[in-house]
Amino acid sequence: MTRLVVGPFNRVEGDLEVQLDVADGRVVSARVNAPMYRGFESMLAGRDPHDALVIVPRICGICSVSQSVAAARALADAAGVEVPPNGVHVTNLMLACENLADHLSHFYLFFMPDFARPVYADRPWHAEAQRRFAALAGAHARAALSARQRWFEIMGTLGGKWPHTQSIQPGGSARAVEAAERIRLLAKVREFRAFLEATTFAAPLEEVAALDSEAALARWQARDPLRGDLRFFLAVADDLRLDALGRGPGLTLSYGAYRRPDGGFELPGGVWDVALNELQPVDAESIREDATHAWLAGNAPLHPREGLTEPWADKPGAYTWNKAPRLGGRVVETGAIARQLASAQPLLRDAVARAGASVRTRVLARLVEIARVLPMMERWLTALSPREPFFHGDRLPDEALGVGLTEAARGALGHWLSVRGGRIERYQIVAPTSWNFSPRDAAGVPGALEAALEGAPVREGEDTPVAVQHIVRSFDPCMVCTVH
Repeated sequence: MTRLVVGPFNRVEGDLEVQLDVADGRVVSARVNAPMYRGFESMLAGRDPHDALVIVPRICGICSVSQSVAAARALADAAGVEVPPNGVHVTNLMLACENLADHLSHFYLFFMPDFARPVYADRPWHAEAQRRFAALAGAHARAALSARQRWFEIMGTLGGKWPHTQSIQPGGSARAVEAAERIRLLAKVREFRAFLEATTFAAPLEEVAALDSEAALARWQARDPLRGDLRFFLAVADDLRLDALGRGPGLTLSYGAYRRPDGGFELPGGVWDVALNELQPVDAESIREDATHAWLAGNAPLHPREGLTEPWADKPGAYTWNKAPRLGGRVVETGAIARQLASAQPLLRDAVARAGASVRTRVLARLVEIARVLPMMERWLTALSPREPFFHGDRLPDEALGVGLTEAARGALGHWLSVRGGRIERYQIVAPTSWNFSPRDAAGVPGALEAALEGAPVREGEDTPVAVQHIVRSFDPCMVCTVH
């Protein structure tokens, strides 16, 4: 048995280290370490509840809007305030802008550059991978970075700045959109559409979103195998058998993404059971956080509403600052793949039924999500009524409880708030990477990534196994949110 410590990982957000036990060229077990402590939950205690709107977005520089939305929803729940339709649409626009930018960054800047490395020099697609995706030099990666920069002008218009915008409030958006601005915003969305349809998909977004099976995807790919970066990724994935790498726990969680004014969701949530091929409702009351192997006080699993965040740096048996969230005692995976499965996207349901959640299906889910969500943004913009309210004022009682659930790019994000005497008594956060990169729980059950790494191949002499890197990056970790 050989022990490898891989890390710190590059091209991930925050600090990450993975300890691997290897035997006979395979990973036997893994422990995922989030080695940085931050303590935002402790900072919030004793403050005015609305301070959360300023402090919480600073947990992260790449998914700050998601944190803003969750905080605003927790405060809205505590205050009992309703968001007007315009406020719903603008919040969705900002959240989608951030989420799609994250998906684009993950694909072009974090994930695909690995295939341009010399380890794959003998593959027939390697030269093309270098041309498109080589770090700092790939033609498509550079084009994507430019498109992303222009895309964020939407955030500047709607929120004033990014990251850490302050326009998202419990009662909606503090920034009204004028009729002329709506036209300019629609032009920005259509500019991004043009980049995606020319470079990422080489096809209309609606054509990609309509793919309803693996057979349909294979026919679509075969028509022009290397045209567009999705087809190129599929060719690489087929060659390297990425559908057999990094299997998930078989249970995915989504709270539901992009609220509608009628209270529903554009992408409905749920818990997808891969083995049963069945969608179950989310029971948020069954969430527990287990700190057995975290450098945090307390071992008894607690609901976030009652959670504690007290550092214990010398705790016996601990190996990470991340708690172990469980849903009804079970390990779940979250992210774009969970949203696509819960919202009944037929291609992803078909692909996961065959191969489970894997490196291939996680990346495919993000790209399909881009194709599905951008047309929604066009609809939200056209649905805005500039003369109607974008915001309703809120007033918090001195004693209150609130829950804010949303979907960040990386998956299910929840904020739990309790107010006593007009001040924050407790504030707890369960972030997407907290779910995916959780440590073992009290029963010794590994988290989603830890289990997904088991069985990964390790080549002779590899200090940083390439297969391990593909698996880790397929989850798109955001470690600063994890350790909040």
